[in-house]
Amino acid sequence: MKSLEAFLKQAAKDGRTRSGIVLGIRMALLGLKELGIEDSLREPRSLLTFVEIDRCLPDAVQLVTGCRLGNRTLKFKDFGKMAATFVDLRTRRALRLAAKESAYQQALERFSGLDKEEALGRAYRQLSDEELFVRQWVQVPLSAEELPGYRVPRVVCAECGEGINFNREVIRDQRTLCRACAGEPYCEPV
Repeated sequence: MKSLEAFLKQAAKDGRTRSGIVLGIRMALLGLKELGIEDSLREPRSLLTFVEIDRCLPDAVQLVTGCRLGNRTLKFKDFGKMAATFVDLRTRRALRLAAKESAYQQALERFSGLDKEEALGRAYRQLSDEELFVRQWVQVPLSAEELPGYRVPRVVCAECGEGINFNREVIRDQRTLCRACAGEPYCEPV
């Protein structure tokens, strides 16, 4: 497994490493360590990670763990929290890590002479795991549909004709519809 500094250097190749990336890398490294996973990049699909925010955390988790939306090993739960749950798919052991709000406050106090982003970045490099994170062993019920490699026949929406994967269709009046045609669109045509 690479070191924190190696991952920070890799993350910074496109510019300055934001404090959320630093915190996310620390979180992912701790999650792997606690689960006893030496290198998830060498064992694809042995780890599933749920992230609870769509800011820097998913990028950091992807960098360290190799979990990605595209291979169905990175899941997004929109809770707005700097937290992630790491699930070892071989053992089903799962650990949820959440950033402590007190670490944020401690960073601003410890490095009060710096701008906020610089203070957070420095503190997140230096604070201990105990100061940064709340740890909680959890159970994560997983259906077959949520696992990497799950396959199911694709169906076609009776309204728009688009293909629907992974049992995301809605049955209304004995018709197979996509969520948008069933009245759950996330966008509107102009």
